[in-house]
Amino acid sequence: MNKTTLAVIALAALAGAGYAVLRPGQDAAPDVQSSTTRPSSNAQGAPMVEVKTVAFTGNEPLGETAFNAKCAECHGVNAAGRNGMGPPLIHKIYEPGHHGDQAFLLAAQNGVRAHHWPFGDMPPVEGLTVADVGNIVAYIRALQRANGIE
Repeated sequence: MNKTTLAVIALAALAGAGYAVLRPGQDAAPDVQSSTTRPSSNAQGAPMVEVKTVAFTGNEPLGETAFNAKCAECHGVNAAGRNGMGPPLIHKIYEPGHHGDQAFLLAAQNGVRAHHWPFGDMPPVEGLTVADVGNIVAYIRALQRANGIE
């Protein structure tokens, strides 16, 4: 296995690690602090956190496009999460020191067993290349930085 493949596997595993800490409509667990705030709506599919956006550079716009096509259905617009559907990726749980870039790649390729969030298991995401996931990670990291998650 080459370094890229290993990196993708690690990224997917770490990204999936964010599926059991918060429940829709509840505040963060005491040991998990979010740098974002929850929007007022708790309706099914509503965004779970407010996300400040930034002007994207480099591969970030490509990542935004790929994210919107393959990830936003569950993780929401701007990775804000969707009540009852998927967790926000703009959350301290997914900071680079806890869920490295490889975790996202592994999650996309292999899916992830639920363990931080009560949304159920994340299935593998069909049709994403390693480059696509790298661009998605660049996009997510830019949003995280804009929201104080580093």
